[in-house]
Amino acid sequence: MSKLVARFVKDESGATAIEYGLIAALIALAIIVGAGALGNAINAKFTSIGTTLNSSGG
Repeated sequence: MSKLVARFVKDESGATAIEYGLIAALIALAIIVGAGALGNAINAKFTSIGTTLNSSGG
């Protein structure tokens, strides 16, 4: 039984998988936040263009 516990403590493959999962989650979060910010900036630009076109009498 003690050999099994010692082998489990030395095994780091599960920790590595968790680390890779956390890295992937952080990258996905950064992409989501960046895409949201980009979407808001594009929306503001198109709103500004639309307002300018509407106020020019077109």
